[in-house]
Amino acid sequence: MESVRRFFDPPKRSFFLLGPRGTGKSTWLRTACPDALTLDLLRPDVYRNLAARPERLEELVAGAPSAATVVLDEVQRVPELLTVVHRLIEAAGASKRFILTGSSARKLRRGGTDLLGGRASMCTMHPFMAAELERFDLADAIRVGLLPIVVASASPDDVLRAYATLYLDEEVRQEGVTRNVGAFARFLEVASFSHGAVVNTANLARECQVERKSAVGYLQILEDLLLAFRVPVFTRRARRATSVHPKLYYFDAGVYRSLRPNGPIDRAGDIDGPALEGLVAQHLRAWIAYGGAAADLYFWRTRSGNEVDFVVYGEAGFWALEVKNARRVHAADLRGLRAFAADYPEARVALLYRGEETLRIEGIPCLPVEGFLRGLKPRSDVLAAT
Repeated sequence: MESVRRFFDPPKRSFFLLGPRGTGKSTWLRTACPDALTLDLLRPDVYRNLAARPERLEELVAGAPSAATVVLDEVQRVPELLTVVHRLIEAAGASKRFILTGSSARKLRRGGTDLLGGRASMCTMHPFMAAELERFDLADAIRVGLLPIVVASASPDDVLRAYATLYLDEEVRQEGVTRNVGAFARFLEVASFSHGAVVNTANLARECQVERKSAVGYLQILEDLLLAFRVPVFTRRARRATSVHPKLYYFDAGVYRSLRPNGPIDRAGDIDGPALEGLVAQHLRAWIAYGGAAADLYFWRTRSGNEVDFVVYGEAGFWALEVKNARRVHAADLRGLRAFAADYPEARVALLYRGEETLRIEGIPCLPVEGFLRGLKPRSDVLAAT
């Protein structure tokens, strides 16, 4: 696969770069920092040396005085190194930049780990955005997602099938985040039915045959391993009673598809619809992260049944988006957006659908979702196409 220029714009000072396996962190580092002192903690020899004696990092840095950047890849494997990094940053000031990558936030966020006292910002690497790719095909993206390791593979389905196993073996087992790996593996599959839906932990626990407390813990593990994220309800200046529970999404449409069981009684729309919604969600998250936008991602649902899939709100702007996995738009599809616009006339609203024509129905723009995704770039207007 040809080299793809990512939208990620790194800080000039030290930073954490978090992202699930396969999002391209290491590839980006090799291109952006070719002269860095790089220590890959997935290498057994590097891991053993630094895990046994973290202060050895000081010796390695001192032995490479010309390296202005030091990369610690998969730093969560030896979180004790962060105390050493903290000391080195204070000693070196601006003369050294440390880039600390990780595919799991669990050990970095728990147990009193030294997060460098604010001396390093938190950044994230996401799957490809459509606008990063020279060739983007919506149908392919819905089917196999946009993970760089998948997009670059000649056998994307095989890579996706192995992906969950990779996480179970290398993250769950090695980090010891749960003692019952089999139950967590079942949870990964059961949670796929909640992709794009309001989270009901009681139902998840019942389907997995575990206690509700365990299901709550498994959801947290999913987020800590960066495999999933929750989208909260938008409640600012609420004029109507709203839902209180968040929605759940796997971080990539292809990963969701690989975990979602598919049998003879499953209709294509039962899987394609949530996959498309998740694809839009992952793009909006990347747009916020890469653009440094002062905005957050929400959804809106009233107890009377009105719903809007996504609300982007913050200093960057105010948008409401509904996603439909259909090639035609009907008046009923606009119900949620009409209700939202009535309550929040300041918001710009739009419906995204699988058709090819840009429409305006009852004053609401209806946009081809493929064109919307192609046009979505960091620091641009979310609805620039309108």
